[in-house]
Amino acid sequence: MSNKSHVLSLVLPLTSFGNVLIFLFNVFLATAITCLNVSVFVSILLSRALRGENRFMYMLSTCLSDTCTGVSYYYIGVFDVIDSSDSPTRTFYIAPTFQGISFMAVLAAQADRYHAVVSPFKYSQRMTRNRTLMVICSYWIYAFFIVALHNLLPTVSARQITSFGGLAGNILAIIIMIGFNIRLFIIAKYQLGKEAPSDERDNKRSSVHLILVVAVFFIGTWVPFFCWGILCFFANTHCHSFKNDGTDPIRILPRVNAALTPILYIRGCGALKASLYSTVCRACCKRR
Repeated sequence: MSNKSHVLSLVLPLTSFGNVLIFLFNVFLATAITCLNVSVFVSILLSRALRGENRFMYMLSTCLSDTCTGVSYYYIGVFDVIDSSDSPTRTFYIAPTFQGISFMAVLAAQADRYHAVVSPFKYSQRMTRNRTLMVICSYWIYAFFIVALHNLLPTVSARQITSFGGLAGNILAIIIMIGFNIRLFIIAKYQLGKEAPSDERDNKRSSVHLILVVAVFFIGTWVPFFCWGILCFFANTHCHSFKNDGTDPIRILPRVNAALTPILYIRGCGALKASLYSTVCRACCKRR
């Protein structure tokens, strides 16, 4: 089909009740992802106290990438979009890249909390504000470098460069994340149990619990996608069995996680909840 003859259509024709429900669900999901992440992003950005902690820098990065995921989902989740090199409706691999950035942000935050718990004194010396920002910028640059490879190189060459490395990297990341979760839980439980009750101890406990819960939900929503991709890779079959991203439950699950993550941030962090109330909620009340 030529580009001129292609007409952008909805993800499914609204000819049945089920199709209408899928359409409304995708619109609602895109709205929830965007609004929730923007709220958390603005709350952290406007709070000097929150911006002073490294863990909130990773939250900012996650919320920014997930906001872009939500905005892009208005396109790829509502309309019939296939992100391939020969598709006239493609996003040039930019839309799925934001999900990859979220994955790297959660993994980096996991490593950051692990380092902070295992070596608190060395962590305060090594992981300065500038170094934390360098880590965040590095995986953003890396993600869009991969996008550039996909768009500038021939399709076959780009896939050869990124497929094996991406597959191995995803498997390794999941193993590391699971290992981090288990070891972080054991170490935190042992170390925090020895400390006397204090505000600092409660702050450490809440930050560790928060990143553990976020990581568990993240793994739960991403593992089906990775497992399906691995099976298709080794079976040498085409993974896109559904019409598009808006009808593929395996690809919808990670986007559901993009809406759950800011809820977990708000629920598990009292300082963020207070900042959200003092900035976003009060601004809304003034408008009324």
